[in-house]
Amino acid sequence: MYQADEQRYDKMVYKRVGKSGLKLSALSLGLWHNFGSVDEFENQKAIIHQAFDCGITYFDLANNYGPVAGSAEANFGRIMAGDMKPYRDEMIIASKAGYYMWPGPYGEWGSKKNIIASANQSLKRMGLDYVDIFYSHRPDPDTPFEETAMALDQLVRQGKALYIGISNYSGKQTAEITKIFNDLHTPFVIHQPRYNMFDRHIEKDLFPVLKREGKAAVSFSSLAQGLLTDKYLNGIPADSRAAKSTSPFLHPKQVDETLSTVKKLNEVAKKRGQTLAEMALAWNLREPEIASVLIGASRPQQILDNVKALDHMDFSPDELSEIDQILAGQGQIK
Repeated sequence: MYQADEQRYDKMVYKRVGKSGLKLSALSLGLWHNFGSVDEFENQKAIIHQAFDCGITYFDLANNYGPVAGSAEANFGRIMAGDMKPYRDEMIIASKAGYYMWPGPYGEWGSKKNIIASANQSLKRMGLDYVDIFYSHRPDPDTPFEETAMALDQLVRQGKALYIGISNYSGKQTAEITKIFNDLHTPFVIHQPRYNMFDRHIEKDLFPVLKREGKAAVSFSSLAQGLLTDKYLNGIPADSRAAKSTSPFLHPKQVDETLSTVKKLNEVAKKRGQTLAEMALAWNLREPEIASVLIGASRPQQILDNVKALDHMDFSPDELSEIDQILAGQGQIK
């Protein structure tokens, strides 16, 4: 039987989520990849155990994570029912609704019908009475924000979620739905946006809104699907995501377009005594509005590697200036 490392909280950094009372581990584990029905279950358990042993308390899921859709939650539920059950109250578990999950008019987006049904399905798959955070995964252009917000608020009032989050909402959309949450007294505390060195659009659009409203962010795609690592410095490995023609998120052209920039960033990381991945994670955490950075892992060692980012989180003004200059020379990634 798994027993958690007694020193698991000693080195992890915990950051407050906006003005709420909630704190998140500075690094969080995302279960988007590597936890589906096609992945080895024992390896999934080993990754979860390693993450928790390192003090990572936030585990991020969604109804459609897999493949197949729903299988990441089902596998996570098996792990929670076994080794992790004694530690439930030390974990922040999140799920989401909004992307396509089942056929017909109710299987995606942000209607009350979809959100309530999806949340109930997620809880059943994971074998949980509640999740700590439930997100609207994306804004619905055809559903009023009032309906989406009231459905999320209902989950809290029913005891099925402790806090509410949103993901992929623009700054304007975030401000609009925040007003509704405030009127409802909903514990809306967090936004989950895409953010990394190659995608900084939320700095001017979203961060000012979060700061004004006292909310926080947990960023995803922090390593730009692996571009902000040393994986592609010397070519494209045959087993990498970029080499797989089936990947819609990363392709060889993007590697070629960013290689010069990545090499320059890697030199900055070397001078800091870090890998590029460690520096990229620390760079995200420099933002005061970011409470946590999501990481993915296909094996336990990657958790240990990423946690090293917390050993050097500070940046000098000269380092930040040099990074900005390097990124300014990078054209748009297509």
